[in-house]
Amino acid sequence: MNAYPYQGKLAMVTGASSGIGEAYAKALAARGCHVVLIARSQDKLEALAGEIKRKHGVQAYALPSDLSKTGASRQLAESMRELGLTVDILINNAGFGTYGRFEDIDPEREQEEIMLNTAALVDLTHHFLPGMLERKDGIVVNVASMAAFVPCAYSAVYGATKAFVLSFSEALWAETRGRGVRVLTLCPGATDTGFFDAVGSRDMAAGSAMSTPENVVKAGFRGIDKGSSYIIDGRNNYMSAQIGRFLPRRRVASIMERISRPKAL
Repeated sequence: MNAYPYQGKLAMVTGASSGIGEAYAKALAARGCHVVLIARSQDKLEALAGEIKRKHGVQAYALPSDLSKTGASRQLAESMRELGLTVDILINNAGFGTYGRFEDIDPEREQEEIMLNTAALVDLTHHFLPGMLERKDGIVVNVASMAAFVPCAYSAVYGATKAFVLSFSEALWAETRGRGVRVLTLCPGATDTGFFDAVGSRDMAAGSAMSTPENVVKAGFRGIDKGSSYIIDGRNNYMSAQIGRFLPRRRVASIMERISRPKAL
């Protein structure tokens, strides 16, 4: 598959205020894309938008939104119509995790996690994929995780949401194949972002070597150019993701429980 022509396209990036989302926005702008930056923090988005405009000479729009809230995706789509903006590239990156024994985690927090990691991702894809298909041009990158490939004890809901993202996105890849739109599931391992600070523990990383947001984004660009349905950042991560193919599922679940167990237990 040929390299995608990014110059002059408009890319929407969710979770753009830091980490992988921020790195993606900067990398897309460096390729000549105008960017729409989505996250909760207006101050961070406006600062990033200003930096991108100055450095790359493209348009950058800061649209603060809490996508974990019901109706937020629809309101965002309406804002785009009011601005007269057409999304050519959608990077569904926003998400967060929870960690600990299931019964000890705040149920409301996990409902927000499900809404953001899965429902908002599906809603935004519903809003912007049809237009891409009509134009026979576009990209959807849904950011999943290594957690998509195995049952994740102590982060059961997070792992389940990422397994959903992987299954959903691979199905869309198959549906849209040959219709001008590229759909990719990007699966990072442990990455040096604020993710584990938000979770409240680095035990969830299970001792994994940290990648960088920039390396994750580079993997995303490689996956798009290759026409892949999914791509995993890092050779070791790729090998680890294959464990579920060769062992009984209960064995995999037991192994993951030992690896992921909080040090305090």
